Amino acid sequence: MAPVATLPQVLNGRPAAADAADPCFQCGACTSACPWSQVREEPYSVRQLVRAAQLGLPATEDDRWLCTMCGQCETVCPRGVDITGVIRGLRAAAWSERRVPKGLPSLMWGQYWDGNPYGRPPSERDRWMKGLSVRPWQAGDEVLLYLGCAASYDRRIQKVTRALLALLSAAEVKFGVLGGEEPCCGDCALTLGAEAFHRERAASTADLFTKKGIATVVTVSPHCYDAFRNRLPGVPAGFRPLHYTQYLAELVAAGRLTLSTRSSVRVAFHDPCYLGRKNGEYEAPRALLRAIPGVELVELPRSRETGLCCGGGGGRMFQDTPVKERFSVMRVLEATDARVDILATACPFCIAC
Repeated sequence: MAPVATLPQVLNGRPAAADAADPCFQCGACTSACPWSQVREEPYSVRQLVRAAQLGLPATEDDRWLCTMCGQCETVCPRGVDITGVIRGLRAAAWSERRVPKGLPSLMWGQYWDGNPYGRPPSERDRWMKGLSVRPWQAGDEVLLYLGCAASYDRRIQKVTRALLALLSAAEVKFGVLGGEEPCCGDCALTLGAEAFHRERAASTADLFTKKGIATVVTVSPHCYDAFRNRLPGVPAGFRPLHYTQYLAELVAAGRLTLSTRSSVRVAFHDPCYLGRKNGEYEAPRALLRAIPGVELVELPRSRETGLCCGGGGGRMFQDTPVKERFSVMRVLEATDARVDILATACPFCIAC
């Protein structure tokens, strides 16, 4: 795999790092908002990373890889700086200089050769579906169900997907899957800074969807939804990517799906960053929970726009994080304080973390 472009050539296609980082006037609001500041003894300065990009200086080796790309910093930035784009650029520069943490090159080669970041062969991508009533996508289907790498290789997420399959069948939705043809959405490559590789894969995926005439894609992961909604080039007008909570909420609203089993439980919803903050979807998952008879829905202190990141984005899902520095521990403690029976979420990374 050829090295990606250097810092001046990246940052969402801008001609130089300063184009993204220059509006920053070093107020430090980003550092205050970042969850890392709440779990680390040593300070994590987002402001200094942006400053390094402004001046064309090398960033601190460890710090550029800590970012989870949650976007919390961008919600408080008074200048609208594309901070996650800046950090992706710093990571891209590290790839071009071959100065990346141990394990990440293997992760990227796995995506190149096997089409997934889990280190599993592509022949196993659809193995878990054997025996299930799932068929290949065909012309005339209402939706393509895009499973993604997590549902294909993570057994816990496969349980979630089996439940989703049952709901789609109950609503009599005509759907299909791509099976072994399904490509990786490329989110991990993008957020780790391999933007050229991601662009290549995104173009290939767009071409596949176009040739098959796929108009509506329902994803299991918000990261796949974000990739298809915001970073899929050349798809026909009317192409419609949806997260499964959005699609199920539509089915409920249309009367095609009724959630009749009563569940007398107190539930809090944890907003995935790539569903909520990145794409503005907060209501669909809550509408689904409210549609279940007996459910009491409560809000945690940090929810919706100020939702706490699980810590799995930006490639952190595939890197070691000390227990005392895991954002998910803070979230579980918040849920315990709120006396909820179930902490619900709708993202494979959030579940795993």
